[in-house]
This record gives sequence, structure tokens and C-alpha cells, in this order.
Amino acid sequence: MNGPRWLPTMLLISIFQVITFYQVIFVQDGTLNTAVGIVFVIFTAIEWLWAVLSTIILSKSSLALECIAFFLTGISLVITASCGTGLLIKQFVAFIIGFICYIGLLYVVQNTERAEKFRKPMAVASIVLLLITLVLAKNINGAYNWLVIGGLSIQTSELVKVAFIFVGAATLEKLQSSRSLTQYVIFAVICIGLLFLMRDLGTALIFFFTFVVLAFMRSGDVRTILFLILGAAMLAGLIVLMRSDYIMKRFATYRHVWDFADGKGYQQTRVLTYSVSGGWLGLGIGNGHLRDVFAATEDLVFGVLCEEWGILIAFLVAWAFIFIFIHSIRCAKGARSAFYSISSCAAGGLLLFQAALNIFGVTDFLPLTGVTLPFISRGGSSTISCWALLAFIKAADNRTWAGGKR
Repeated sequence: MNGPRWLPTMLLISIFQVITFYQVIFVQDGTLNTAVGIVFVIFTAIEWLWAVLSTIILSKSSLALECIAFFLTGISLVITASCGTGLLIKQFVAFIIGFICYIGLLYVVQNTERAEKFRKPMAVASIVLLLITLVLAKNINGAYNWLVIGGLSIQTSELVKVAFIFVGAATLEKLQSSRSLTQYVIFAVICIGLLFLMRDLGTALIFFFTFVVLAFMRSGDVRTILFLILGAAMLAGLIVLMRSDYIMKRFATYRHVWDFADGKGYQQTRVLTYSVSGGWLGLGIGNGHLRDVFAATEDLVFGVLCEEWGILIAFLVAWAFIFIFIHSIRCAKGARSAFYSISSCAAGGLLLFQAALNIFGVTDFLPLTGVTLPFISRGGSSTISCWALLAFIKAADNRTWAGGKR
């Protein structure tokens, strides 16, 4: 997507966004929702200003990554707008913060020596943040992972995802000549252990998967990965024995959701039923029935996409995460530093793994873990985290720093 090739892509995305935003800017009686219209104008302006600034003025690399992120974020904003203007404003503010974090993190990692200085403070801050959450968080839907400050809810584990990769990449790059993973293993075990204590099983799985990717990128040794997986299996066995009631409830309906259609399998059976009713092109934004089910625009948002936007768009969204992962690997191959290679693959792998947990979980191919669909699900913390994670992939592309053909 180098050079002038980004222009038609941006035009197609903008046309798509005009069509979708139009359906929520004008309500059913034809009344104009001014707030939604303003959000659309500002969002579109940010997209095009960034395209011009980064590729033409600053001569940076292609917009492939940003185009995908803008496409997914636009869908999220439309879905959120269909639920209420107030929710849209919060989601849009989260996007702004996330985009600022994306730019800021790109600046920080531009110099690996500067990034190294942030490694220990970020590790300590992450552990402290998770500890505070464990102590102060209230039980919401069976988990203690939300920190409420002055009416503002923050899912701290989403923010720690960024630090988890940052600290891991910085640590493992520094230990490139060593066979020891001790420093990062201790940090990872503490983070994952705290997540289990919070009963945030889905996020704990994401962190462990990311840890495996980071360890493999550092060592390239399959035996190391097998050892880690074996250790994790033993740890999981102990956790099941100690917390059997909680853990087993999450797996009770797996592959048997229709036996509990009006109980524990209610959400998944509705996803399976309503998803296919949308057909290839969907019923139209806001016209679906799944949105009446609890957590429809968060955990079940892929089903909302299938029903209201159509299976074609839902599949396109799924392929977007595959593209991001492939792009992260391609960038990592020629990265100028091990830090960029490790962090790029870890970020790309995390986003793909989380998307897979969400999509396969709500469709009963995997147990339902309650994780969000990156960029798409409604939730400020998740949006901020996803945009920040993109910075690791972007930084691995040498053209980001060296300029090049557009």
C-alpha cells in the first residue's frame, strides 16, 4: 500500500464510513443527530490529516496498518452510536486517547536506549496497578478487573497489556546473549497470577499466550516453549483444584450450549441464531435482535456484526486481524533491532489470539471467556490498548524511520 496506492484505499474506507454513519446520523424519523455528525466529521478529518501528515509531509511508510485500524474503529463508533449518543462520545474520546498513545509510544520506542529506561518503571507500575485493582475492584460479572475512579471505569488489565509487551521486548533484547529468562518470567508470573486472582481468565490466557510468543522470539528454542507449556499445564491443574467452582462454571456449557439455551448458554445460542438471520448483507444497523442480549456490543459484538452488517463484513473484520498479524511478522523480519522484532510479533499475535478467543468463544468453537473483540467492541480501555499495541508493529517497519517511497 505504498505511495499513491493508499489514496484509493482511504477513499473506499471513507465511502464505507459515509454509508454506515449515515444510518446513525439520521434517526428513523429523519431527525439529524448533530452529535453523531460532529463525531463523524472529526473522525474523518483525523484519518485524512494523519494520512497526509505521515506519508506526504513526513515521508513515512505506507498506511496499511492505520487503514485497517481506522476501518475497524469506524465500525466500532457506528455500532456504539446506534446504542446511544452518550456512549458514542465516551468511545470517541477513548479513540482520541488511544491514537495519542499510538503516536506517543512510537516516539518513545524510536530510540531503543530511551525505551530501555522505561522498562523497570513500567514493570513496577503494572504490578502496582494490578494489585490496586485486586484490592479495590468490585465483583462485576464474576471478575474483579474493573477499577472505578470518580465514576470512570477502567479495565486496568487492558492497559497492562501494552506494558507487558514493552517490558518483555526490552528485557529479552537486553538478554539476547543470555540463556536466562528469569527477570521477565518473574514479572510475567506475577501479572498472570494476579489476573487469575481477579478471576479474569480470558485476559490471563491472552497474557500467557503473549508470554509464549515473547519467549519463543527471544530463544527460538522449541524446547523452551514446551517447557513453558508443561509448566502452565501443571499450574492450570492446581488452579482448577483450588478454584474448581469458578473455573468449571466457565466450561460447563462448552459444546453443549443448546442444552442450556435459557440459562448459561443463553448468549451463545442467541449469537448462533441471530448471526445467520442477517444473511450476507445484514438486516441494517440497529435492526438486529441480538443487541437486546446482555453484553451484545462488548463480548458478543461479532454476532451483532453478522446480524446487522452481514456475514461479508464480519468475515472482512476477521481477515483484518489475520492481515495485522501477517504484517507484524513481515515487519519483524527486517527490523533494525531485536526489540522491534519481538514486540511486533507479540503485539500482532496478541491481537489475533484475542480476536480468535472472542469470535470462536461466542460461536461455541471455544469456551466463552468474555474477552472483547479488538477495536470493535465497545469499551474505552480496550480501544486505548489496541491503538497503543499498533505502535509496536508500526515501529518494526524500517520505513517508519527511514522514509521511503510512497
